[in-house]
Amino acid sequence: LQIATKTNNYGLFKEYTRTVDDKPNPAFIRDMLDYKRNPIDISEVEPAANIMKRFCTGAMSYGSISREAHEAMAIAMNIIGGRSNTGEGGEDPERYKKRDDGLSTRSAIKQVASGRFGVTAEYLVNADELQIKIAQGAKPGEGGQLPGYKVDKIIARTRHSIPGISLISPPPHHDIYSIEDLAQLIFDLKNINPSAVVSVKLVAESGVGTIAAGVAKAKADLILISGSEGGTGASPASSIKHAGLPLEIGLAEIQQTLVMNNLRGVVRLQADGQVKTGRDIILAALLGAEEFGFATSALIVLGCVMMRKCHLNTCPVGVATQNAELRKRFVGRYEYLVNFFTFLAEETREHLAQLGCRTLEEAVGRADLLERKQFPDFPKTGKIDLSKIIFFPGDVTPNALHKISDQEHKICDVLDRELIRRSSPALDLLMPVEIKLKIRNIDRAAGAMLSGEIARRYGQAGLPGDTIKATFEGSAGQSFGAFLAKGVTFRIEGDANDYLGKGLSGGRIIVVPPSGSTFRPEENILCGNTLLYGATSGEVYINGVAGERFCVRNSGAIAVVEGAGDHCCEYMTGGRTVVLGPTGRNFAAGMSGGIAYVYDEKGNFDYFCNMEMAELSLIEEADDQKELYGLISAHYKYTNSPMAKRILDNWSKSVEQFIKVIPIEYKKVLQEEKLVELDRKNKITSITEAR
Repeated sequence: LQIATKTNNYGLFKEYTRTVDDKPNPAFIRDMLDYKRNPIDISEVEPAANIMKRFCTGAMSYGSISREAHEAMAIAMNIIGGRSNTGEGGEDPERYKKRDDGLSTRSAIKQVASGRFGVTAEYLVNADELQIKIAQGAKPGEGGQLPGYKVDKIIARTRHSIPGISLISPPPHHDIYSIEDLAQLIFDLKNINPSAVVSVKLVAESGVGTIAAGVAKAKADLILISGSEGGTGASPASSIKHAGLPLEIGLAEIQQTLVMNNLRGVVRLQADGQVKTGRDIILAALLGAEEFGFATSALIVLGCVMMRKCHLNTCPVGVATQNAELRKRFVGRYEYLVNFFTFLAEETREHLAQLGCRTLEEAVGRADLLERKQFPDFPKTGKIDLSKIIFFPGDVTPNALHKISDQEHKICDVLDRELIRRSSPALDLLMPVEIKLKIRNIDRAAGAMLSGEIARRYGQAGLPGDTIKATFEGSAGQSFGAFLAKGVTFRIEGDANDYLGKGLSGGRIIVVPPSGSTFRPEENILCGNTLLYGATSGEVYINGVAGERFCVRNSGAIAVVEGAGDHCCEYMTGGRTVVLGPTGRNFAAGMSGGIAYVYDEKGNFDYFCNMEMAELSLIEEADDQKELYGLISAHYKYTNSPMAKRILDNWSKSVEQFIKVIPIEYKKVLQEEKLVELDRKNKITSITEAR
């Protein structure tokens, strides 16, 4: 395969596909399937260029693989009209623009995974497709982890984290516990980027058809079904061998369930999992797939030799390493991938001609054209029941077998339309504006569409501070201030539902009780669960208590709250969190970066803190005291909090009751940075004295 694509030799590529397709003994379910033939002349079949538009590369992050490999895939897919995928590691903003040579390294698919690494307003608006990764085919149910030794300065900047700090993705999305929650995230993403397709990545497993039906009802535009056969060396061998189900089972179940429930017509289906040849593409299409993903095969074309050392940073061919010396060994070129996908498309045309279909669209969902392949030398294969896989739902229902219409996302009359209209002087002329609006709990994702507009015009830099100041009265719906851009300040006088400040991108959110309220804010919950999930920058000040998972996966935001529920600061990798009251259990679980300060009046915080990755200390250093005082002062400035005032007025005593929570790994990195800085200063002093 490598020689064929490197030399642009289609004949050699056909030798490779014959080896894969004509195995003497079956290894995959697809090996036991064939299609009925009704040949037509190949000149009647659509061109390869049309077929290649259905191709995507798999979600492999920059960090898990090298910059050279990641950009080669992006360039190749942009040339052929397909789509490359960022993976869950974010994308360098420099790649949003074309290079001087006219080539584009921008990935069309931006992934939103459980870690939310690098997910900013700017990242989301620079996408043609936004992919919500529920799980991975080779390791379903497992979260990813990028070891600290693979996180260099560039990767850390892209992921909004700290160099040398391990980055852990939670196994689940903490804002998706139901189909309704998934619908909310899809709604959030459609608000910030209305033109993007929103896809959901599922894994072949028992009952995945029912899940896919829920995903379609949640308004996803595309569903990706991932088989267990794939997986790079970063996936545990035990998971690759024993977890997940074959692509064919999952794809057939989803296709049949969606067709039978009249949902297939509003979603596209994409399939991946060891799709290697034109025959694989045709069989996947007949089972219901309209698009096709390639990951392992794409890496092999770029030089991968399957050493399965992806997670060790020791890839000998520079594909899956950040080691500068090893990356010099990378010999892959985007031209090789262009050749590979061109060969695949041409071979797909040959199979379409044999099948009697003029376009790939004609073949989608035509399971009635499938038949069993016989293996006389292996009679036991005949005992495998494939009838449920090749069942054709068109025999029992007239419903659509492929996508024929778009989803209705209902974002035409959201509150942000009015916000954008009133903010036009700020958006067009950078003139400060102040807005006052009533808000109800049916007003969801307030600020997301406005932030998308700002990010499209001004990028991550956003607007000057407080250019747009909006005050809301009432109860905000879910995802209030989601992805809020820099230069925007949202103040709500009332309360807010779950997911406030999700993906915060530089904005400021202030939550205070309704004017005239008589209750004590520090004893009442004003916000729901999972606040600041994946926030990368910005500030949040809450004059009240928050629910569970406050600051989960915070990457760089500043947050002050007067009490929090269980799992506060879970998986946090950066930023600062101040809790001026009691917390729930499991504080700092999976926390690998950033610092938290907790006001421990009762002296029992150590009982509620997860000490596996973090350590506790008193606020003894002057820099820490200064930082904490500044954060609480800002909280008082924006919220007029009685709790903050009491602490500040009695600072010398109050500071003794604060506990500093710092991850052990993060502390070590900070100490190393201090030593490097001290060494640099000493060298400068020595040089100066020598002169």
